[in-house]
Amino acid sequence: MKPINIAILGCGTVGTGVARLLLENADILKDRVGCDLNLKYVADIDTETDRGIAFAPGVMIPDAAKAIADPEVDIVVETIGGEGIAKQMMLDAIAAGKHVVTANKALLAKHGNAIISAATEKGVDLAYEASVGGCMPIIKTVRESLVGNRISAMTGILNGTCNYILSKITDEGVVFEKALAEAQAKGYAEADPTLDVEGFDAAHKLAILAALAFGMQINFDDVYIEGISRITPMDIEFAAQFGYRIKLLAITKFDGQAVEARVHPTMIPFDNMLSNVNGTLNAISVSGDAVGDILLYGHGAGMMPTASAVVSDIADIARNLASNGAGRVPVLGFQTDKVRAIPVRPMDDIVTNYYFRFDAMDRPGVLAAIAGILGKYAISLKYVHQKGRKTNGSVPVVMLTHHAREKDVRRALSEISALDVVAGEPMVVRIEDQNGH
Repeated sequence: MKPINIAILGCGTVGTGVARLLLENADILKDRVGCDLNLKYVADIDTETDRGIAFAPGVMIPDAAKAIADPEVDIVVETIGGEGIAKQMMLDAIAAGKHVVTANKALLAKHGNAIISAATEKGVDLAYEASVGGCMPIIKTVRESLVGNRISAMTGILNGTCNYILSKITDEGVVFEKALAEAQAKGYAEADPTLDVEGFDAAHKLAILAALAFGMQINFDDVYIEGISRITPMDIEFAAQFGYRIKLLAITKFDGQAVEARVHPTMIPFDNMLSNVNGTLNAISVSGDAVGDILLYGHGAGMMPTASAVVSDIADIARNLASNGAGRVPVLGFQTDKVRAIPVRPMDDIVTNYYFRFDAMDRPGVLAAIAGILGKYAISLKYVHQKGRKTNGSVPVVMLTHHAREKDVRRALSEISALDVVAGEPMVVRIEDQNGH
């Protein structure tokens, strides 16, 4: 069979890793795929930096448009990142009849419906395994391995930066700012860490996963997003006393009527497998009616883990080309005419358990005042814990609730915040516990 020609757009961390795998593992790839995967172009405006790879003459070029226009190129790999030029290049490649591989979760989360529509109309494959979970094969698992299942829920640790920071706070008792600075020093966090620590990166991935799991259009705008910057060692210590660890979780559930899609710090029991996923690792649990619960676990970022996922997509498309099977697996796992708009349940309507921490004045009647307001909104308490350590005249009062509705919780906390015996904004962490009440 003739070689499959590949063009990589962007030669940063991921693009370099993909090029390295294609060149260094060319023999085993040929044995597995059945043809040569020929790296014809690597297009990047910077052609001078040494990437540690000896490219053949003519492979490294500054002009991505030339790579896209070349009729011999079969697969275009977008590793530019961002939502600007990357989107245009991807659409140009699709319009030119090229199959496209991308790791760009932000682009797919925000513009994926239009890009998928363009690829479907043109009859080309769009593959994106590396966009969620790095080397964890979650896209392939949902689209192919779990095709016989009705998926009811997916819960994941989808951002290694946040997981590293929370692990540091848990293990060493350092404050958020110090843990973040260490993550930046080690290269785990960007100079501007907002996308990671405020939950947006995980939300991009969750929007893609919900679409795959439930046959819905990608709907990033309705994902509830809350980051980890307010989590303190005190909250992690209290969580441990109640048998929980705090993780930034991406959660989606479908009850047949509406989808939950939310990213926020969450307390999970010690015996939940996700609670023991630490450092920069990612993991995701999938609940299906046939398989029960399964867990995927691995490196969610980094040059070679991400490149591994990209190359798996390249190999899949190459096999499709060998058998004239383009479009064999629908982009979102459902036939195009079966992908529909499913409402996302407003956060106000979510029902779960809650952890509250109030900084309350050490006076008689304070607990009764707080509990009275919670009772007014039908929020029943499971535990109440008052520590004797004073900070500026106040003591931490910690409460765990039974199931409560988010809207009621917000109303109650607004009234409690207005009490003159409560200082500052209450701390709230949602609890996911299969034991329920």
